[in-house]
Amino acid sequence: MVRLLAITPCAGLLPLDVGNVSLREVVVDRMVSVAPFVGQEKAVSAALKDQIGVGLAPKNRAMAKGGAGVQWFGHGIWLVRGQVALEGLAAVTDQSDAWAVIRIQGAAVEDVLARLVPIDLRAEGFKKGHTARTMLGHMSVAITRVGGQAFEIMAMRSMAGTLVHELEVAMRGVAARSNF
Repeated sequence: MVRLLAITPCAGLLPLDVGNVSLREVVVDRMVSVAPFVGQEKAVSAALKDQIGVGLAPKNRAMAKGGAGVQWFGHGIWLVRGQVALEGLAAVTDQSDAWAVIRIQGAAVEDVLARLVPIDLRAEGFKKGHTARTMLGHMSVAITRVGGQAFEIMAMRSMAGTLVHELEVAMRGVAARSNF
């Protein structure tokens, strides 16, 4: 009989520390996409607030409470971390195994991401809780600032190796530059 083992998207790839930047995998137990039915956004937001403590996040924002959270993920779609029941209010699709989620942090994190991402992630404009769907290299990702010098990046699970590789190359480039 075949024995299947559950592994995370970045198993064997992380953790990684280069210079003053670290890269760690974020393991998410339960994540679903939520697309409220027409006219049901307020009801979905209220139901989420009752169930996990936060409602639907505004456009380009992410909100969290404890281990649960709600992240805007595009026009009419949010990603929700946590167990929710929204029957009759929204289309809910399990995304738990679909995404690689990593946390990158450190003093030079903005310099590392500036090499790969075409949007301005400096803290003056992209504050804690801000999120964006954008490109990292040639991959579509979601980036959320989770702290002063910390970001969470989500890419499709199948791109986990490429995501880690691209970030490692940029981390090494920034670290080498700062040694001169």
